[in-house]
This record gives sequence, C-alpha cells and structure tokens, in this order.
Amino acid sequence: MALVGKKFPNIAVDAIDHMGDYLSINVFEKAVSEKKKVLLFWYPKDFTFVCPTELHAFQAALGEFEKRNTVVIGASCDTNEVHFAWLNTAKDNGGIEGVTYPILADTNRNLANILGILDIESGEYNDETDTVILKGSNVTYRATYLVDEDGKIFHESVNDMPLGRNVSEYLRLVDAYTHVQTKGEVCPANWEEGKEAMTADRDGVASYLSSN
Repeated sequence: MALVGKKFPNIAVDAIDHMGDYLSINVFEKAVSEKKKVLLFWYPKDFTFVCPTELHAFQAALGEFEKRNTVVIGASCDTNEVHFAWLNTAKDNGGIEGVTYPILADTNRNLANILGILDIESGEYNDETDTVILKGSNVTYRATYLVDEDGKIFHESVNDMPLGRNVSEYLRLVDAYTHVQTKGEVCPANWEEGKEAMTADRDGVASYLSSN
C-alpha cells in the first residue's frame, strides 16, 4: 500500500550513532518537533556489498542534506552491536567507518512490517511445530522515505536488493518539494533547482511547454 500523502508511522525504534551511543528514534516525532525534513533509507544487511557503497554515498552528501534542513537516517534489521562493529570497520575493508548519521536497529521488525518492505515471499503454517514458517530473507528491500516537517511522507521508493540508489535524486526531490512549499508552484519533469517551474493550471502548463 502506498504511503505517500500519509503520516509516517508514529513509532520509536532502537538506533545507534557513530560514537556508540544507544538511541531511540521516532522519525515522525523528529520531523515534527525539530521542524526538519527526514530522509530515511533502509538497506538489507550490514557487512554486505552494495550496502556500504550507499551508506558512504549518503555520508558524502550529508552536508548538502543539512543545507536543506534535512536529517539523514539509515536503517536495517541488524542489531546495534552489529551496526557499531560495522561502523568501526575501515572503508577499505568493506566497512562504514566515517559514517556519522544514526542507524536504526529494527530488530523486532515492527517499523519494517508497518511499512511493508520486508522480503517475505509467503508464510506456511507448520502443524508439527505450531509455527508459521516464512519463505524469504525477512530483511528489508532498499526502501527510501522522505518525510516533511509535518510528518507527512512526500516520497517513497523501493529498490530490489542488487540495485543501489542515486543519492542525487533525493537531493533533487527535497529541492522540488521545498520549491512547492515556498513558491506554490509545481515542478515539471526533470526539474532541478534554478530551473523554471510552473503554476498548476492550464495556462501554466501551456506557457511551460511552449518555452521548453
């Protein structure tokens, strides 16, 4: 179910920062109380392959997000202890040393379940063990959420496991949404900061198309 236009789930999740401090982060409350946008990105597992490239890419762009009043938060279903071990593993050894934004540890999968981003193919009830046997890895896809200052989701996307994200696109989306908020105009295809936007009416689109 698409969550765009809805409030982000109001739920706290365990997390850790690069100093090893254990945290509890509620993305909805953080956005609303701090009056900031939040970019929350999920990745499948620590100590894997595509994942560290993404965490470093978001770190490299952290200053640009901060300029845009946007908080970056990573997330997976690994524990805080595994996160911290990865944070203390050198970049040239596949680690994420140097990453400074917090990382959620959704070990009970409460938030991932609500968002519907877990890799679960099916569940079958087993009579002998009186349990449901899951098929699938039960880790998250590469899901990304952009949340505004009121706690509303204005973007969500989900990549399959092998497909790394383009961090620049999220900067563009933050710019576009901020333009809508501040200027009251809408942003056409391929819009970037500094380019022409348009009014959301027939005259606006006609004027835009005639000049582009």
